[in-house]
Amino acid sequence: MELGVDFLGALKQLGEERGLSEEVILASIEAALALAYRKFRDGKFDPVVTIDRATGSVSIFDVRRAVDAEVHSDSEISLGEARALGYPDVQAGDSVKVPVLEHPKSFGRIAAQTARQVITQRLKDAEREIVYNEFNDKIGDLITATIFKAENDQILVRLSERSEAVLPREERIAGEVYTPGESKKFFLLDVRQTGRGPRIVVSRTHPGLLRKLLELEIPEIHDGTVEIKGIVREAGARAKVAVASTDPAVDSVGACVGNSGARIRNISADLCDEKIDIIVWNEDPLEFIRNALSPARVTSVEAVEGQDRTAKVYAPADQLSLAIGKAGQNVRLAARLTGWKVDINTDAAPAGKPETEEGERA
Repeated sequence: MELGVDFLGALKQLGEERGLSEEVILASIEAALALAYRKFRDGKFDPVVTIDRATGSVSIFDVRRAVDAEVHSDSEISLGEARALGYPDVQAGDSVKVPVLEHPKSFGRIAAQTARQVITQRLKDAEREIVYNEFNDKIGDLITATIFKAENDQILVRLSERSEAVLPREERIAGEVYTPGESKKFFLLDVRQTGRGPRIVVSRTHPGLLRKLLELEIPEIHDGTVEIKGIVREAGARAKVAVASTDPAVDSVGACVGNSGARIRNISADLCDEKIDIIVWNEDPLEFIRNALSPARVTSVEAVEGQDRTAKVYAPADQLSLAIGKAGQNVRLAARLTGWKVDINTDAAPAGKPETEEGERA
């Protein structure tokens, strides 16, 4: 059967439109024709279908086993018949391809429907695999996407013409409005294969989103002059970023903040005006804790004997609320950033009787 070069040209155009290779489409048609023929012959044969990639010629073969005795079933062929078909060296037990003379049009309506279903499903599977591979390689990347559905607690974003992602409730910034048609930056969190195709998950709360925005906005971070040592966030409210310079001539905090705070303001604007504290990292954990409590100025930081990774911090009375932060936010983020438990006390507290103001410990 000849499909012809015009048919091959149509397949090439189809492949370009759907982002599929011509080989994938032809392999799908071959599989569909094989299944249609098997159905036509009540499953008694195991056919092989090939389409010539240059001419579009279709060949269908029954695969039969050569036997040197009497033929007992349609799945067998005698050695004599096999040799007559062009297999002069055939031996008993060898597989022989026998040309099928019936035209696919004779396979019947049910077989045709089966073939159509196979082709449709094969192409859909191929498209899903392409989407999965494309975005699986981008996990952990910053992507810009357009919100196209925000209703009934479901928020979907459009990544490309044929792919979308879900923004789960736990990955949304509290209080942020998601309006269809609006573009936002997201962190590509996860890609999983499901029965309905790839499930792509994006995030607006992940620390990786802030890291990628810093790399994008601040050249010194992008080129490695300034290193990010740690990031913690309470998304939409506040974040702390620990940085260190690899060049003594470069001020790590100044590079991140920019002239009059321009750089950090641009990043904050992308994160629903999240307040971002840039902290100088220090290999001395106690000095790091002091820095992490910024903007509060503390008097001293001491390790608590007998308690692993626990520090007691003393601050002037007028700095206590700032060190603790609203609802304990500042000390909580400082503790997460440093990996230490932090206990805030005032300088004026009597020995052995630390302040008990709510939120002082994290």
